[in-house]
Amino acid sequence: MSIVRSSYLLFLILFLSSFIKAQTEGDDSLKIYTFEEAVISVNKEAELVKTVPSEVFILKQKDIEKINTFNTADLLFANGIQVQKSQMGGGSPVIRGFEASRIVLVVDGVRLNNLIYRSGHLQDIVKTDVNSLERIEVLFGPASNRYGSDALGGVIHLFTKKPKLSVDSIILFNLSAATAYNSGCNGLFGHLDFNIGKRRFASFSSFSYNRFGDLRSGSNQNPFYKSAYGERNFYAGLTQDGQDTVLSNSNPMLQIGSGYSQYDIVQKFLFRQRDNLTHGLNLQLSNSTNVPRYDRLTDLSAATGLKFAEWFYGPQTRLLAAYDLNYQNPNLLFESLRFGLNYQYLVESRHARNFANDFLNSRIEFVHVIASNLDFKKTLRRHELRFGYDIQVNMLKSTAFKTNIFTDTTARISSRYPDGKNNLNHFALYFSHTWKINEQLTLVDGLRLGYSNLFSTILNNDIMFNLPYSEISQQTPVYSGSAGLVYTLRDELKLSAMLSSGFRVPNVDDLSKIFESAPGAVIVPNRNLRPEKTISYELGISNIFARRFKLESSIYYSDFFDIVLVDKFTFDGSDSLVYDGINSAVFANQNKKAAYILGFSSRFRGNIAGNFFLSVSANYNYGRIKTDSTATPLDHIPPLLLRGALSYVGKKFSAEFFSIYNGWKRLKDYFLNGEDNEQYATPLGMPAWFTLNLNASYNIHKNIIIQVGIENILDTQYRTFASGINAPGRNFQVAVRAKF
Repeated sequence: MSIVRSSYLLFLILFLSSFIKAQTEGDDSLKIYTFEEAVISVNKEAELVKTVPSEVFILKQKDIEKINTFNTADLLFANGIQVQKSQMGGGSPVIRGFEASRIVLVVDGVRLNNLIYRSGHLQDIVKTDVNSLERIEVLFGPASNRYGSDALGGVIHLFTKKPKLSVDSIILFNLSAATAYNSGCNGLFGHLDFNIGKRRFASFSSFSYNRFGDLRSGSNQNPFYKSAYGERNFYAGLTQDGQDTVLSNSNPMLQIGSGYSQYDIVQKFLFRQRDNLTHGLNLQLSNSTNVPRYDRLTDLSAATGLKFAEWFYGPQTRLLAAYDLNYQNPNLLFESLRFGLNYQYLVESRHARNFANDFLNSRIEFVHVIASNLDFKKTLRRHELRFGYDIQVNMLKSTAFKTNIFTDTTARISSRYPDGKNNLNHFALYFSHTWKINEQLTLVDGLRLGYSNLFSTILNNDIMFNLPYSEISQQTPVYSGSAGLVYTLRDELKLSAMLSSGFRVPNVDDLSKIFESAPGAVIVPNRNLRPEKTISYELGISNIFARRFKLESSIYYSDFFDIVLVDKFTFDGSDSLVYDGINSAVFANQNKKAAYILGFSSRFRGNIAGNFFLSVSANYNYGRIKTDSTATPLDHIPPLLLRGALSYVGKKFSAEFFSIYNGWKRLKDYFLNGEDNEQYATPLGMPAWFTLNLNASYNIHKNIIIQVGIENILDTQYRTFASGINAPGRNFQVAVRAKF
């Protein structure tokens, strides 16, 4: 869709909201929208929306529970955030044309990005338990001055439920349980959490289990594209003597080889030593079964029909242990102090076997991350000062071997990353400042200064293609800043302007990885990479009228410098090498010319009549790489995404009917041979699509809610941009939630 048509759509939304305003001015019967809501993500301190110049999208616990999604990625997508999928056990959010290692994922204040976060499509958000969340905040735009490297496009901050203390001598006990069934993948989840609180000590425990069968895609023709696509007509299987064979799929809509299971545990402790001093301990564990890489299982080969007989991620393990100290004392040089120390352990593995091949190749990564942060806050009349430090130490051990599936013998192969020592460390000081110039005008600014260093060693260079070096190192000073102005008038109108910069330091995945990006193409290290950088300009407007309607819109433009893109390369003077027995063209990550991304987002919410509410959101991005002649497409740029919903909220019964529309992504707008995955699209690109969906809930008891829903009512066949698996077809959902 052209910028002109998109701008017309934004104008239409503004016009409709103004029309509603004209019809309802003076009716102040329902006071539901204000600028008094608190936001935590911007500076890790609660601050009112009215003083925040950045665009922030918030999902509260009631929003999370309203739609019975089985994972966090699907929850974001159902609420208007673009998500790419390579398999059902995944989901890579896209914010303002940035994805994967170019946005930051945070859980309870702990940064999840590590030294192997890739810039392609990252599926790690599914390692967080959607049922343990009480809040999500999505911060749009560069945020490196507070979150450091990778915060080019924004931040997704996930908050799990907190332990609750008792206000008197009686022990506080709360219990919540839920179970749900999903027909689209024959899926089932069960969840239980409970809180035990005394006056000074509280414990919160959460347990979730998810089982996903193979996903069934829509069976009805997409109205925007007159041919079927993404059907699973055949798949790889084994004969009785263990030989690979191609099997016919009796139901091409059933995407065989997509199911998996996962469990998640969250355990939190809170100790209030004094009224102004608390200690917290946060323990989290997520683990899965093998997760099939569905898109790779559909890759074709001229010789054997299917390229792979097997391709799966091994059990994905995420362990987090975090300690937090919070101290409040307005009489000291600072009025609040927050100290955090955390440790993460992650296991990530890839296993692939070519069709009719006896050897299963396994590449396993063991990641350790130790981090610490210290934050101070001080208020001086109209000035609020925040400063502190961030430290993160990343360590990686990368191993690889192949196993004969008949004899169980093993042999060494090249690892995905150097097989010796791999470290990436970040050290930084930050400062941010809020100046309430007067009752209407607020200035917000910040600065970050830091240093990052990376070091990798190759122990077995004979396996790693005899690279002309055995060490890869880089030392990088970093800096970023931001400044924003916010103007508010009578808690009804908010105008904001923001200038911010972001950076992303190349990590081990960028600098050191060796892997097959596509059949016949291999990526090799490039030691000369520089950090990616952005400068973003943003204007925003929020208007609350009649206390019943709220319109939020923002437009932005980002200059993107030193972009790391995969392109043709030479290795030891040659443009090809033999990788896994195949002569492959050589590619490498390289800093290319600058690019730009521009776009807008708009959200409208309002109480239109009685218990009925209307919400509409629109997101559009456009990105191009700058050249001396005609600009070329930038990858990761999704098409227009619209969401509209009509809701009814009663005392016992609530329902929401909503539609999601995704625009065309024409092949001419793809960055070919990049991360847009044109091989999984149609010959014309990724077709537009829309879905109709319905959710309803009923309180059968003050403590028990029954929820039902129908996703993709029209059973439309579609696939989200850059994805390698079709989205669910008509999907019936039923859930029971109980709270005591």
